[in-house]
Amino acid sequence: MPELAAIALGSNLGDREGNLLAAVEQVRALGVVRGVSSFYDTAPVGYLEQPRFLNGALVLETSLGPVELLRGLLGIELAMGRVRGVDQGPRVIDLDLLLYGGLVMATEELTVPHPAMGERRFVLEPLAEVAGGMVHPVSGVTVGEMLRVVQSEQ
Repeated sequence: MPELAAIALGSNLGDREGNLLAAVEQVRALGVVRGVSSFYDTAPVGYLEQPRFLNGALVLETSLGPVELLRGLLGIELAMGRVRGVDQGPRVIDLDLLLYGGLVMATEELTVPHPAMGERRFVLEPLAEVAGGMVHPVSGVTVGEMLRVVQSEQ
């Protein structure tokens, strides 16, 4: 039975918008894209000595299991030239699995829901645009409510 997955997109190297659009097209091979957010220009977080990011989010209906989906996303990153160097450093493309239906799991390979999603406006703002009613399976709070909390704290 297909599940809805929420995926965050980010790029801060090269043609940022082109990178995000190319990633969305490649994600279509993993299921049916049900919504794609606008793209948001954001400052880097954590490692600050790098260019600004363009961030977005999409909702994917997929028959893949969560680990298979993660591996598919990592394959897209690799195919697009993602090089993992500095933690939170510059990248051509970043694809993060945020939510996978109501699943809660934590393994060495994958943790869903994404542990930091509730603290990151650059994740929540685009995601709320396409999936504001999706519920975080641990907190029971919707993405839209999570965004309102983060906005009120800034």
